[in-house]
Amino acid sequence: MSAKSGYEKSKEIAEDVPVIRFLQGAKLLGQVRLHEGETLAEHGELAGVRIPTNCTSGTCGTCMVTLIQGIVELPEILPPGLDDDLVENCARLSCIGIPLDDVDVDIRPPL
Repeated sequence: MSAKSGYEKSKEIAEDVPVIRFLQGAKLLGQVRLHEGETLAEHGELAGVRIPTNCTSGTCGTCMVTLIQGIVELPEILPPGLDDDLVENCARLSCIGIPLDDVDVDIRPPL
């Protein structure tokens, strides 16, 4: 049984870090490690993916994306930019949505 090198240990840790992936259909546009407390829009910026935003408070819906996989918590009271039908179709507002673990989003809103 041999001890692991520092490189092998850091590689193991890096593999355990949740990842936020941004897609447009089947095309991967970018990905970034989870930064706790940051919004999907901020993660997009870190990944080099521009998600249009306007109000940054969930009011206008400009930043709407489609959640493909993972958990992006919703506020108890939905903001004006979201309604129950949109949420049912996996819509999330990237300006206020904070991912909690591995998340895949399509940067296009649900149809």
